[in-house]
Amino acid sequence: MKLVLYRLIAILLLVIPGVLATYGFLAMKDALFAQFGPEETNPHILWGKFTLGLVCFAAGVAFIGGWTFFRDRKRNYVAPRFRKKRRR
Repeated sequence: MKLVLYRLIAILLLVIPGVLATYGFLAMKDALFAQFGPEETNPHILWGKFTLGLVCFAAGVAFIGGWTFFRDRKRNYVAPRFRKKRRR
């Protein structure tokens, strides 16, 4: 039971940044395409929504990318220049 709980927590640690990155991408898309809507709306880019979306997207992608990099580094799957430096 303990192992199942740990795996659930590990999955949530990856799903939450993934959802955050997805929301950021959709917010940026909505901010850019808002200018092509009907003429009754404001025909400009929504810079606040675009900036919030960019921050959310960058944070989600950076977390998932960092997690993958350090996992691969631990298992020695990375190129030699990214491996940990060992003392002699």
